[in-house]
Amino acid sequence: MSSVLYDAQGPRAKRRNILYTAVFLVALAALAWWVYTSLDDKGQLEWALWKPFFSGTEAYSTYIWPGLQNTLKAAALAMVIALPLGAFFGIARLSDHAWVRIPAAVAVEFFRAIPVLVLMIFGMALYSQYTNVSSDDRPLYAVVTGLVLYNASVLAEIVRAGILALPKGQSEAAMAIGLRKGQLMRLILLPQAVTTMLPAIVSQLVVIVKDTALGGAVLTFPELLSSANTMSGYYGANVIASFTVVAVIFVVINFSLTSFASWLERRLRRGKKSTGAVLGAQDVANVAGTAATGAER
Repeated sequence: MSSVLYDAQGPRAKRRNILYTAVFLVALAALAWWVYTSLDDKGQLEWALWKPFFSGTEAYSTYIWPGLQNTLKAAALAMVIALPLGAFFGIARLSDHAWVRIPAAVAVEFFRAIPVLVLMIFGMALYSQYTNVSSDDRPLYAVVTGLVLYNASVLAEIVRAGILALPKGQSEAAMAIGLRKGQLMRLILLPQAVTTMLPAIVSQLVVIVKDTALGGAVLTFPELLSSANTMSGYYGANVIASFTVVAVIFVVINFSLTSFASWLERRLRRGKKSTGAVLGAQDVANVAGTAATGAER
């Protein structure tokens, strides 16, 4: 039986795919065994190195939890600021007015072209020389500033692309019944584009969470990853164990974020399904009359 995307596999293709799968599994098992033996030979699998994470809460309360709090704080602040700012610049780039569209395009392209680490370092210098922000708070301010400027510019392009991806008939139909451009954007385009943009937006939010580690590596921001260095030194150079625990925490956070986004996307798609009802002439006239009344205000 053929599919829309490809033809059904024949006997030779099935045997070949089974062979490829078996070879891949053997190679994967060999790689896993090599990693295990290498760590074991170096003494990285000794119980003494992993014991702090499985017996007692000192490692979590002293190192991991404070670092995780700072990571979540910086990521949450960056998300809350970058999302509306990105939406604003994305919509501004679609404006009919050149004095709005061109400055928005320049700002988006400028900050999108600069590495986020450079923006963090620039923010650190800016807060140090031109503000009264305390030295304890400067790393957080600098990390959030860099994340906001870079990710807002990327989110602006996501919003612009999501709106432009909608069929032109949506805009033409709305204008035909008298909707203004603001009403068109707010009532027609954005509600439909949100579902399309959601996967890309969530991917960028995951990037925000991970990029907080740059502040710990360069700006001494006490986030989750930097706590692994301090923790490994305190517990006797258990570097592999410390970074493994931190990596698992990052995986859990980002997986939870993407899972929530997938659930929200399915819910939005179900909510937008048509009931199949056919509008009559009077219904269409009422819609047009309501739109026209709104346009006259």
